[in-house]
Amino acid sequence: MSDQTNGPTPATDGVRLLDGLVYAETLGFRPLRLDLYLPPATDAGPVPLVVFVHGGGWVRGDRKVLTPTFVEWRPSPFELLAAEGFAVASVDYRLSGEARFPAQLEDLSAAMEWLAGHAEQYGYDADRTVLWGESAGAHLAMLLVLRDDCRVRGLVDWYGPTDLGSVAGVAGAAAALSSDPEDTREARLLGAPASSVPALVRDASPITHVRPGAPPFLVVHGTADTYVPFEQSATLVQALTDAGVDVRFQVVEGADHLWMGLDDPRPVFDSAIDFVREITGPR
Repeated sequence: MSDQTNGPTPATDGVRLLDGLVYAETLGFRPLRLDLYLPPATDAGPVPLVVFVHGGGWVRGDRKVLTPTFVEWRPSPFELLAAEGFAVASVDYRLSGEARFPAQLEDLSAAMEWLAGHAEQYGYDADRTVLWGESAGAHLAMLLVLRDDCRVRGLVDWYGPTDLGSVAGVAGAAAALSSDPEDTREARLLGAPASSVPALVRDASPITHVRPGAPPFLVVHGTADTYVPFEQSATLVQALTDAGVDVRFQVVEGADHLWMGLDDPRPVFDSAIDFVREITGPR
């Protein structure tokens, strides 16, 4: 597999960007890529790594966008994270129109393996990695940590679906893909309506895999979410708490999906940075 051969592209405030690094080439599919943002060069040693997994209901989305709400931010959210002293990898994965579950989870696992193998080359500390997922990306990040026991320092979950059986058909009309009630995002991911594949639904639901010993979670969800019901996160938080996991629950009153409805989503972003800084700590 080939990496990008050009050097980093200068970004904002000394941040460097390696755009479109190939982390996996699965036979019959497009090369899978990630963008790697590196903080301004210092002599402080390896920096923590944030791995971001985009949303889009598993049917759309790409590594360039943290959320559509932040698309006009300059510097970009990824550049802001890097300027805070983190390396940031934003990864693509196969969408549900390309491959069914668990292909998306396999892609994320491959990205994590690639990043671990290139830590010395790019100057970050893979032992201080935090996963940050948004919506469908949070679902995949949670599964990687809970089901596949991926070793990370912590996880930021922005309104991720946690129980694919209960979320299917419950979200508001804004989440509909078509007039067919069985044509849901979950059905496209799984290859069948959730009601017809209960074993697969359980395997694909983070709530099923909650376990003691999981790393710290920051769960953030708006109370007015019309795509992923707020209860999805509330139930997860209770299960994590019962399992003895360090979980912080940030309830964002009146916020819809993607932080729509907020006058200023910056405090939500900043609280995630504070969590990442706290749990990555000194080397």
